[in-house]
Amino acid sequence: MKILVLNGSPRVRGNTAAMVNAFAQGAREAGHVVDIIPVCRKKISGCLACEYCHTKGGGKCIQQDDMQQVYPLLEEAEMIVLASPVYYHSFTGQLQCCINRIYALDKPKNLKKAALFLSSGSNDVYGGALYEYKNSFLDYLKLEDMGVFTAYGEQNKSEELLGNLREFGKKLN
Repeated sequence: MKILVLNGSPRVRGNTAAMVNAFAQGAREAGHVVDIIPVCRKKISGCLACEYCHTKGGGKCIQQDDMQQVYPLLEEAEMIVLASPVYYHSFTGQLQCCINRIYALDKPKNLKKAALFLSSGSNDVYGGALYEYKNSFLDYLKLEDMGVFTAYGEQNKSEELLGNLREFGKKLN
């Protein structure tokens, strides 16, 4: 299976990156192809709401930024993983821009599954991200929910969490 991970963390060695890397290790061991896009290291602007993609663009965004590297991976992916630290009860702004730009494709043709990884400094702050995941990804894109993994405080980078994510990656079918 081709899996696309959109990592919304600005920290290269942060808690979210540890979650992503553990998952990717397990998934690759199981024979899956995993592409990880560190969206905070990319120049991806927000959607302009110009509708070019749905009028003249034939599903192509008019903006020529790093999102152009993500679109082909989105079109091939069978599963998408959204990974983000929680900032003000939702995804990072950089990840949100990337998510909004998926609009140009409407519904990526091969995408069937999704998962969500969230890290935080405290518990019970996941509401906004969970709402977006459920409504924008699972319901609107009609994707199968493969799992939601959250961690806060000392759970971040714990062997238990990272082991669970490796196993999750290994057991995907």
